Amino acid sequence: MFKLIKSVIVLIALVTTSAFADGHKLKVGMITTLSGGGSGLGIDVRDGFMLAIRNNDNIEVIIEDDQRKPDIAVQLADKMIQSEKVDVLTGIIWSNLAMAVVPAAVNQGKFYLSPNAGPSALAGKGCHKNYFNVAWQNDNLHEAAGGHANSSGFKNTFILAPNYPAGKDALTGFKRYFKGELAGEIYTKLGQKDYSVEIAQIRASNADSVFFFLPGGMGIGFMKQYAQSGIDTPVVGPAFSFDQGILKAVGTAALGVKNTSQWSKDLDNNANKIFVTEFKKEFGRLPSLYASQGYDTGNLLISAMKKSSVKDADAFRQAIRAANFESTRGSFKFSSNHHPIQDIYVREVVKEGEVLTNKIVSIGLKDHSNAYVDQCSM
Repeated sequence: MFKLIKSVIVLIALVTTSAFADGHKLKVGMITTLSGGGSGLGIDVRDGFMLAIRNNDNIEVIIEDDQRKPDIAVQLADKMIQSEKVDVLTGIIWSNLAMAVVPAAVNQGKFYLSPNAGPSALAGKGCHKNYFNVAWQNDNLHEAAGGHANSSGFKNTFILAPNYPAGKDALTGFKRYFKGELAGEIYTKLGQKDYSVEIAQIRASNADSVFFFLPGGMGIGFMKQYAQSGIDTPVVGPAFSFDQGILKAVGTAALGVKNTSQWSKDLDNNANKIFVTEFKKEFGRLPSLYASQGYDTGNLLISAMKKSSVKDADAFRQAIRAANFESTRGSFKFSSNHHPIQDIYVREVVKEGEVLTNKIVSIGLKDHSNAYVDQCSM
């Protein structure tokens, strides 16, 4: 296990790999959520990233806890850029924190590799040559969920998400692909725990299905309360509410639920098999999609280091853009606005022995990019 000291980690790995030609060590600042609500997401991103780079002594990582607070994230970014002199920033989970940190960081000449948050504002007019998203554009998984709702024959769906940038992108993405009517549309409070009012509205709506994006503890709370309500209206969601850490807390209420993801532990490629095996061995738990994103971010960074020094910003940027690494997702490349082009899968929650997990049942969207490419002038 990696040792955490006062929420800051400086990694010095044991096995040497090729250094930058100028002997420069790459300094990475990871700002992520390690305490409070949503900490499981940040912990998984951290663990996946550190697993990927564990044998590279040419990367130094400073990790700090943003506590899911934008003002703290900004303070940490300022410290890392001005005092720590980091070359690359990464780690942010929440889109409102990304919007607070990323524009200023990239405009100061720093590279930002996002292992999670992908707000539409940074994919369209706010795109930047130094910003790369290694996970998705926020709308993507929800677009696939809208398409799946169509193929399932749903005609009147009730939709809800938290009132912050990723929540708005989620419902926008779902509505972009869903062809039916909306029985209701609600934006909840970010971090909300009690969903009795929303569930009462769903009950009264005569909806034939429910789509929700409630990541982390929000999704756990909603699913438990929804199951207890006795409503049997089927639910569809993105992987954020049905991923590995969530399922353990939700329990059998999630069985059979279809959800959309760009990653699953049963993807049949060599990189993914190695990742799943090594993550289980290192941490004693199954990986989540967040862990896979952290792992891919680490390996993308290593692939760029093999081609160029970060001190040659243009060459290093081109090396990142080439994405010359083996992704846990299999096929992976960047669109012109530096967001992934990738398959989005439909998964089903199943039970393997005593463990709730997901298995792929179909491809929801093939080689999917994002809706904001044409708005990016890069």
